[in-house]
Amino acid sequence: MAAGGVRRWVRAGLGRRARLRWVHLILGGALLMPYYLLAGVVLSVVWQAAAPMGGSVARQFVAFGLALPMAAGTALFPLVRPLAAAAARSLCAPRVEPATGPARSWDAHSRTVVWYTLHLALGGLVSGATLAVPPFAAYLLALPFLDTEIEGLSWPGRLADYSAPLCMAAGLGTLAALTAVAAAAGALLARCAPPLLGPTPADRLAAAEERAAELASRNRLARELHDSVGHALSAVTLQASAARKVLDTDPAFARQALAAIEETTRAAVGELDGVLGLLREDDPAGRASADGSPAAPPSPAPTLADLEVLLARTRAAGVTVEAVELARPDALDRLSLLVSREAYRIVQEGLSNALRHAGPVRVRLWVAVRAEGPAAPHPARGPFRPRQELEIRLENPVRGSGRRQRPGGGRGLRGIAERASALRGSADWGAHYGVWRLVVRVPLDSTPDAGGRRPSPPHRPPRCLKTLKAQETLETLEIAEAGG
Repeated sequence: MAAGGVRRWVRAGLGRRARLRWVHLILGGALLMPYYLLAGVVLSVVWQAAAPMGGSVARQFVAFGLALPMAAGTALFPLVRPLAAAAARSLCAPRVEPATGPARSWDAHSRTVVWYTLHLALGGLVSGATLAVPPFAAYLLALPFLDTEIEGLSWPGRLADYSAPLCMAAGLGTLAALTAVAAAAGALLARCAPPLLGPTPADRLAAAEERAAELASRNRLARELHDSVGHALSAVTLQASAARKVLDTDPAFARQALAAIEETTRAAVGELDGVLGLLREDDPAGRASADGSPAAPPSPAPTLADLEVLLARTRAAGVTVEAVELARPDALDRLSLLVSREAYRIVQEGLSNALRHAGPVRVRLWVAVRAEGPAAPHPARGPFRPRQELEIRLENPVRGSGRRQRPGGGRGLRGIAERASALRGSADWGAHYGVWRLVVRVPLDSTPDAGGRRPSPPHRPPRCLKTLKAQETLETLEIAEAGG
């Protein structure tokens, strides 16, 4: 047990971690030297006019004290924080990863000032001791073997008979004390690194927003690939299956199915190119193809204006699609590009679900712009037109007894719910009396009244902006992680 305790003490003072922390302290002393020299120059000018303060040692400590405020002022620069964090991460080995970004807030600046001042203060003391103590300890260890006597140095009484072992013990004790002080100072810096160099609440919020944006981007790509390519593969599977069954008995129908497969795959390749274009970081106009010529920009994402083409491709797959109600083209043209594009994907995924799970059945489709309620007068601004919403409904009979649906639906249904939620809408689905029904409602911006004014948003109690921002970030993270 005693040997194990000695090994632990030696490892704590001279192990790899302790040595790295010692180097980190010496680095702090090196950073302190410019401020220390500047303070020494100033003191050398004014020292003679000042009252005596005990000689050169006092002057050095005064210069040391004057150097620390100058170092603290330097720590206010934003780039000091990432440099100090990089050094602490490599040499100090803190338990918590320090922040990597520059200081932006006063909280981060104040923490950086405290860390930088503490690092340079401890580093200056340990560096000075590292320079002074080893030569002194070496002299004490060599003193018993020297023939010369030092004037004024004598051992009292019987201690003179033990001068050699006492000198060696003093030398070794001095080295041990230096090692212990350096290890304690390094451990103190390692303990102070997480609260002083760790991420502030603003840093955590920024990291959460960045993570949410990354997850949302990945989730969007997954939805686009699932909806576009998944729909094409479902249609191609049904068309190929039908063509194989009637290849010998009805060649004309087989040729028609193969032509539909060709058209579907061509459209899917175009949509896939548009989705993959989101992954490319360069400007589409500046990208080059394999032969060096500029690559063509990806085709635009389809919208509700392309709904008839989608219905034609779905009918070619053997599904009877009955457009019970379709909004007029002028009403669809008034929709924003975002709403029109997301609504197209919702219809596409709904038809894909019918192809995938119900087969060649009859699907009824409604795409309509409806009023949420009657117009209501405003006490200050006069009457408003009723708010409108886009309603998408698909119905198809459930094949057989129907498979038991998973809670929350599959990936496609989750994607529909995410698209509707991103547009402040709602999505409901389920089987009712043998009919599978999908209903999506998306509220549209209220149209202006006769005076060109828009209705005021509903009153909400005032809340802290940071609280709202953090809540929206957490909600985005939950949605993105659920979709991933």
